[in-house]
Amino acid sequence: MRFSILLLIVVSPLLSKGPNVVFLVSEDNSIHYLKHYGAEFGSMPNIEKMAEEGLTFNHAFSNAPVCSVARSTLATGILAPRGGFQYHRKSALAKGVKPWTALLRKAGYYCVNNSKTDYNFATAKGEAWNESSRKASWRKRPDKNAPFFYMQSFGTCHESSLHFSTKLMQSEKTKTPVDRVNLHPYHPDTPTFRYTHARYFDRMTVVDAQMGAVLEKLKADGLLEDTFVFYFGDHGGVLPRGKGYAYESGLHVPLVVRIPENFKHLVDHARGTRTDGFVSFIDFGPTVLNLAGLSVPEEMDGSAFLGTGTTEKELASRDEAFGYADRFDEKYDLVRTIRKGKWEYVRNYQGFYPDGLQNNYRYRMLAFAEWRALYKAGKLNAAQSQFFESRPAEQLFDLSKDPHEVNDLSQSPAHREVLLDMRQRMTAKVKRINDLSFFPESHMVAHALEDGVAFGRKHAQEIGELVDIADLSLISFPKAERQLSASMRSDNPWKRYWGCISATMHGESAKPLVPLAKKLLEDKNLMVRVRAAEFLGTIKAHDPMPTLLKVVNQSTSSQEVLLAFNAVVYLRDFCGYAFDVSKVALKVKAGESVRRIDYLSGKAKL
Repeated sequence: MRFSILLLIVVSPLLSKGPNVVFLVSEDNSIHYLKHYGAEFGSMPNIEKMAEEGLTFNHAFSNAPVCSVARSTLATGILAPRGGFQYHRKSALAKGVKPWTALLRKAGYYCVNNSKTDYNFATAKGEAWNESSRKASWRKRPDKNAPFFYMQSFGTCHESSLHFSTKLMQSEKTKTPVDRVNLHPYHPDTPTFRYTHARYFDRMTVVDAQMGAVLEKLKADGLLEDTFVFYFGDHGGVLPRGKGYAYESGLHVPLVVRIPENFKHLVDHARGTRTDGFVSFIDFGPTVLNLAGLSVPEEMDGSAFLGTGTTEKELASRDEAFGYADRFDEKYDLVRTIRKGKWEYVRNYQGFYPDGLQNNYRYRMLAFAEWRALYKAGKLNAAQSQFFESRPAEQLFDLSKDPHEVNDLSQSPAHREVLLDMRQRMTAKVKRINDLSFFPESHMVAHALEDGVAFGRKHAQEIGELVDIADLSLISFPKAERQLSASMRSDNPWKRYWGCISATMHGESAKPLVPLAKKLLEDKNLMVRVRAAEFLGTIKAHDPMPTLLKVVNQSTSSQEVLLAFNAVVYLRDFCGYAFDVSKVALKVKAGESVRRIDYLSGKAKL
């Protein structure tokens, strides 16, 4: 059943006034910068006071490490790769899903947002909110006795707050002492990184004061003890390898919920405590609906963690979270993660792309640019260099010993049993949700936007078969060769597509497939051509650029062009091929490809 159809269910008016709910959201903000979560700096007195009067979640996750995908997940309670809104700043908006605030509104709640939306799905005017603007407030509700849901985002700690100049860094001192910050082990110890880190700690104090002003308004209105106040980050961030990357630094967010005195009976926790139970953005909608006394639609992927029917014991037993990273602006990747207790399993389906692949917006930050320059100069250690090197198909981290994920245990014989268990969980998960990213974005935009969930169900068997081809990168090439060869000969273009990707993951050992791949350079499907060229270029078996230039100039799909440009930048920057951008003559509007063209031509504003 489509989630949109579920809105036709008659929602009975509230028999008695439910609690108000407020979301206070700090942008680009992982747990690593809050004193409340163990950092040496980053004091937030108002949030810490909320924690004394509520519940702190030690394990809250945003599902995606970038705003539009994370916020779309938050707004729907649906995993983005299942619903079709997993690409950041989509070129076309997904349909067939609805925000859960529409259910609250039907039940009599006044729902307002101040003011960021940034959704990857389409909403009708007035569907999600009574008002969404910088002037939105619960104080404007016509019926002052009506319950309300209010969401406010705070951009003070957004990534852009770290887009400062060298001149500013030299002239504007931070309140946080730069010589006392503890840098992440994957960051080089330089004045730039120390200043950037300290500056972000300073942001925590500023955003805390802004949130404190909202709490004071609730108190002044006599509403504080009738209102659940949620404080959380909209995803991780924001120093390099934070926002945009599916590690703890990009996914693990702070979450503190203040429990109001008049509704404390809805929470099976004492005020001032912490829980180790895992929650993620898919759970927030069900939780708000449950607190309001409403039923949770079956189409939602999450479960309520507060309200009637929830218990402290059950919440404490939750120990798993799922994460995803696809395209962010012009940079493509395909990463899925499972956090299970202390273990983090990372599945890099296109691990030949280094994390450090160019993203113009990321590299506006001085620390990002300096990091890359130091790598090129050979001045980084192994942990600091990982960001700019290819990744294995799978990684395993023990976060109890390695919280920053620099010691990959996937090849450790002592951890083989854990690895296989996590691998099985991942394969089962992406098949169960009918992960739409196993088709390229161009195909999804052309065929799945009307109802991604329904499209996934219809193509569940095909998606499962594509997952199996992708998983051929997890076994040795001699064991995978026969099936890879069959995939590259398949009548199904997406099997040929994934056969090439898996071959690229095998690298040099997959050279026996070169003759097949060369034939695919003239494949009728342009995306297959791109992946074949990518494979051949990665192992230095054939110059990929002529094929990629033809695709860029022939395609009538902006998504196909952008995916081809992603391969161009990877093969130029990391494999040493030359690309003549002056020969580009697009048949489509450039869109996000402008960023790639600007970068390749040396015009990008970095």
